[in-house]
Amino acid sequence: MDRNPSPPPPNCGQEDEEDLGGGDRIGSTVYSKHWLFGVLSGLIQIVTPGSVTSGSDDEEEEAELAEEMENEICRVWDMSMDEDVALFLQEFKAPDIFMGVLAKSRCPRLREICVGILGNMACFREICVSISKCEDHGQVLLQCLCDSDPPTLLETCRLLLTCLSQTEVASVWVRRIQEHPSFYANVCFIMSSSTNVDLLVKVGEVVDKLFDLDEKLMLEWIRKGTARLPDQSQEDSEEQPVFSIVPCVLEAAKQMRSENLEGLDVYMHILQLLTTVDDGVQAIVQCPDTGKDTWSLLFDLVCHEFCQPDDPPVILQEQKTVLASVFSVLSAISASRAEQEHLKIEEGDLPLIDSLIRVLQNMEHCQKKPENPSEPDTDEPTICGSTQDDFHMKILKDISCEFLSNIFQVLTKETVARGLKEGQLSKQKCSCAFQSLLPLYSPAVEDFVKVVREVDEALADDLEDSFPKGEGTDSRPKLELPLSNE
Repeated sequence: MDRNPSPPPPNCGQEDEEDLGGGDRIGSTVYSKHWLFGVLSGLIQIVTPGSVTSGSDDEEEEAELAEEMENEICRVWDMSMDEDVALFLQEFKAPDIFMGVLAKSRCPRLREICVGILGNMACFREICVSISKCEDHGQVLLQCLCDSDPPTLLETCRLLLTCLSQTEVASVWVRRIQEHPSFYANVCFIMSSSTNVDLLVKVGEVVDKLFDLDEKLMLEWIRKGTARLPDQSQEDSEEQPVFSIVPCVLEAAKQMRSENLEGLDVYMHILQLLTTVDDGVQAIVQCPDTGKDTWSLLFDLVCHEFCQPDDPPVILQEQKTVLASVFSVLSAISASRAEQEHLKIEEGDLPLIDSLIRVLQNMEHCQKKPENPSEPDTDEPTICGSTQDDFHMKILKDISCEFLSNIFQVLTKETVARGLKEGQLSKQKCSCAFQSLLPLYSPAVEDFVKVVREVDEALADDLEDSFPKGEGTDSRPKLELPLSNE
């Protein structure tokens, strides 16, 4: 049969609602206890040694699921989204049955469905805690990441993410994952080799959640990729590849690039989390290939895909979180350029300045409030910002300003001259940048104007006239452009 990643619509297929006695109903639903017991009994028989179903010597036959059984267990999968059904399954030890299937069955479709049911059940706190606190269950589920079946891997990651998101048991899973011998390698293998977009998104969300929960685990994973046994032979190395976390994340991000903005956002945030520790920055920049690959991918994203000149300003609303992560990582790499000779990235300064200023301009546009709030402009889309939207916009602005100020401080006379000639450093763009940078980054602005003066003294005078100097003046730059409503 064709693989069906989603369960079919609910339909017990046994009795009509009016024929179900009150004692046979599950909670307030119309689902039949008797029917559900029958399905669970069938599952038990599949994995029970010596049963007719499990006694076949034909491995191919064992790997197939009978159509009738598949239809019935898929109905259970769909039913398990209902809390009454999930609690009923928990009460009658159904998780133990599903774990038994996962431990013994070689049927990919059956394994996928069983993990999917457990994932639905784990959405309810009481059940999630119960499943999580059982060590045997935890080991069975982590072992599922060794599976070669993408749909099973997808459901396993969905279940793990649900458990990691449950505060009461998150630390249990972090500890269990740290101790598991192959979890890191399995995750890296998926990120570096899978072309299944849904699976890559979900694996990325698991890694992102793990790094966010536990910095110690993140540091361990960073160091795993840089450590090899000194006596490891070439033959052993080929049998047991040593994965480095950064190249694996980059490979997954490349898959996400044109397929899924949400997934790309996840992987960019993973890179950003890695740069919050020095070991993570070094893992990116110390290896010439990794440093160049990271810079090239992120540079290409911000200069050729995100927030382009012909994009409407409101595009920033859907790109704000991924842009914040990308600029943060680029800033960390850029700060290491003096220490790493192989990072010859000066030629990228002008396009980055152009992109950063465009982001700040679009942000200014998005944060404008209509002059008459009761009569919004219907000709141009506006952003109805929520508190969370404002928070993410502020993060993007802070990161963009810091990165831009750092670039301003390292610009050479030659680069400024080229920027003036090519238009990236026009008076209008510089004034827009100053509006966001001042007064917090006034030293960087002053250093930049000094370099501009060496190239074009008249422009430097104009730029200096556009903002106040000295103590006791207005803290906001007096520019021709409209100020933000901060």
